[in-house]
Amino acid sequence: MRGMGNMQNMMKQMQKMQKKMAQAQEELGEKKIEGTAGGGMVTVVVSGHKEILEVNIKEEVVDPEDIEMLQDLVLAATNDALKQADELTNSTMGQFTKGMNLPGMF
Repeated sequence: MRGMGNMQNMMKQMQKMQKKMAQAQEELGEKKIEGTAGGGMVTVVVSGHKEILEVNIKEEVVDPEDIEMLQDLVLAATNDALKQADELTNSTMGQFTKGMNLPGMF
C-alpha cells in the first residue's frame, strides 16, 4: 500500500509544478522584448508569447528609393526580437524541465 502514497505525493508535486509553469507562462506574456536593426533605426517589440506589439521606424531610414533596405531592417529587427523571446522562454521554462526526462514538452 505504500506505493499509493508515493503516487499521490507525485501527483501533488506535478500539480504544484503545473501551477508554477502556468504562472511563468503568463509572466512571459507580459514581458516586452525589443529587437533592433540598423543601429536602432528600426525597433520591433514583441511579448514573451511572440506577439508583435510595436514596430518603430525612424523617419530618416525611410527612403522611397530604397524600400528593400527598410524591409530588410524590419525583418532583421523582428527576427532579433523573436530570437530573444525564444531565449527568454527557454531559460524561463527550462527550469521546469531540468532533471525531468519529458521529451516533447517544449
